[in-house]
Parts: sequence; structure tokens; C-alpha cells
Amino acid sequence: MIENLISFIVATAILSFSPGPDNIFVLVQSIVNGKKYGLATVFGLMSGCLIHTTLVAFGVSTLLKESPNIFFIIKLFGASYLLFLAYKVYKSDANITFSTENVQKKTTTQLFKTGFLMNVLNPKVTIFFLAFFPQFLFSETISTIVQFYILGGLFILVSSIIFSSIAILAGSISVYIKQNKKAGVYLKWMQIVVFIAISALILI
Repeated sequence: MIENLISFIVATAILSFSPGPDNIFVLVQSIVNGKKYGLATVFGLMSGCLIHTTLVAFGVSTLLKESPNIFFIIKLFGASYLLFLAYKVYKSDANITFSTENVQKKTTTQLFKTGFLMNVLNPKVTIFFLAFFPQFLFSETISTIVQFYILGGLFILVSSIIFSSIAILAGSISVYIKQNKKAGVYLKWMQIVVFIAISALILI
């Protein structure tokens, strides 16, 4: 149980820190508007994760009640999708690029809404949760729904800490990225290793 949760936390931390549209958006908003605006964006994004957690928790739990074999199919889908994500990261450009030009200034409320809608309206997030979360179910006695919410809570907590750190340290991070061209390469391969490792554990 503990091992599963620790593995989940480590994997979530690496994936949250790796460059993606969400944390790059937080970084840009913090640089252009200020730290509290970046944090408002973070809170919006994390609020959206609650919706995806609920959809996956009740959807998967219902399927598992109907047939135990469906859990194997979900795990197989999860492993395949994570390998697909690893391949996409491998084919992507390792350079971290972001532009602060022509970024409109918005209120914290507007940025909260933007972050929330960015997350909720992105079907890829639901697919990722569906592929990622079931692999870390940790108990045969605790309700599957409760387990999903625990994993969702940990995901939101870890991601919030990392995203908030990006918002607060935006200036220093942007300088580091510009000065260290290999930073993107390291983060890229961290993502690939995590995706492949989780897929391998599922398949083995």
C-alpha cells in the first residue's frame, strides 16, 4: 500500500515538473502579471483536476463492479497509453520555449477561470487519469472510489506544490532555462523513463 502511494507521488512529481502546456502557462503568467496571478492560474488548474478525478473514480468503479476482467483491460490500456506518451515525448523537441510577448493582462479571477477551463475542457487529461490512476490502486478492502479520490488528492497536492513553486520562482526559472540549454533534455528523458517504467511494471 505505502509503496504504491510513494511510487505514485514520485511519478506525479516528475510529471508535474516536466515542461508541458499547463506549467509553461503558469510560468508565463507569473512573469508577465506577477506571482499571485500565476498562483490563481494554478488553483484553477487544480480545481479542474477534481472534475477529472470524479469522472474517472465513478466511471472505472462502475466498470469494475460489472466485471473483474475489465480491470485487466483498463490496465492494458493504461500501459499502452503511457508507452504512447513516452513515444510522443521522445519525438518532441527537447528545447523549452516560451514567449511573454502579446500576453494579455488578466485579473486573478479571470486566470482562475482560464486555468479551470483549460483543464476541464481538455479530454486528454481524463484519458491520462484513466490510464495513470488505476495502476496505483492500493487496497482490496477500501472502496475503489475512495482510493481514486485519495490518489486524486495526492495528485492535486503534489502538483499544486510544484506548480506554485514555478509561479513563485518564475523569474529565476526563466533565467535558468535560458542559460541551461540541456535542462529540457534532462526533463524530457525523466518523463520518458517514468512513462516506460510504469508501463513495464503493469505489463510484467
